Amino acid sequence: MPPENPRPTDNLDDDDYPAYTMGRAADLLGTTPAFLRALGENRLITPLRSDGGHRRYSRYQLRIAARARELVDSGTQIEAACRIIILEDQLEEALRINEQQRKHVSSDPG
Repeated sequence: MPPENPRPTDNLDDDDYPAYTMGRAADLLGTTPAFLRALGENRLITPLRSDGGHRRYSRYQLRIAARARELVDSGTQIEAACRIIILEDQLEEALRINEQQRKHVSSDPG
């Protein structure tokens, strides 16, 4: 059970904490807010919203956006870049599950 009153520093190491405004995220990535909105429209990342409705991004989401920017900068259309990243993520998850299953089967005494 999480503490009732988390300390302000508890979020410093949380990759999923939505700490970055759209403007700050765009600055960090060297891109534009429109690029970040396009990633959302293509369902690559879904930023959380502040009470005022402003988009807030986590470090994890910024890493995904940086990967998308790499692909777009190398000439890939943004829609294709988003699909590539989604497929890469699905492949990584499938490989992880496969490895877990392999370990389970090899440790089964039967």
